Amino acid sequence: MDPQIRITGDGSTTLYAPDLDETYHSMNGAIKESQHVFMEQGLEYYVGQASKSPVTILEIGLGTGLNAWLSWHFADNRQVTLQYTSLDPFPLEPHILKELNYSSIISLPGQPVSFDRIHEIAWEQAQPLSDYFTLYKVPQRIQDFQETGTFDVVYFDAFAPNKQPEIWEKEVLEKVKSLMEPGSCLVTYCAQGQFKRNLQSLGFEVSTLPGPPGKKEMTRAVLP
Repeated sequence: MDPQIRITGDGSTTLYAPDLDETYHSMNGAIKESQHVFMEQGLEYYVGQASKSPVTILEIGLGTGLNAWLSWHFADNRQVTLQYTSLDPFPLEPHILKELNYSSIISLPGQPVSFDRIHEIAWEQAQPLSDYFTLYKVPQRIQDFQETGTFDVVYFDAFAPNKQPEIWEKEVLEKVKSLMEPGSCLVTYCAQGQFKRNLQSLGFEVSTLPGPPGKKEMTRAVLP
């Protein structure tokens, strides 16, 4: 059954997955959630701590493409070069993506930034979408992902642990750690206790931070 469009508290769209009984974003505001968790506490935090170019990002869960879209805007606005890799073993169908309204809410003056380009480009081919943003989409699970490089920022944006428990297991976090640079960070909307204990046991410095609207807490983990 196809995911269904839902309007969230900030006017932006998300999708409801009937098979999981779960939405792709917070119903309190899809854009506000992604902006707070992944942009502000992840990408902006890292760029403020490190002087590195390009900044490499790994996203676990392309989904609607909202995080990629916001990161593209961040790159062009801040003139920060981003190399963005996004994993999704089950890409959404084009007719569903056409119903999302992000491009009508977010605009970048003077730049022909098109949300559709995120989903139109070919998979498994790195594609420059602007002078500052390159997107590489991989139709794989993190468990199967093979990569020789490392990443500075990880957007851990899978469905919740009670919906997709296998993605949040310690073994998967070990795999993610092996793909990260010293000083890099992982951010997620999730603040589950066992998840944070697993990260700490792997040597991450874990911070519980204020969450986006409607959610008390979120997590940032930094690899020393």
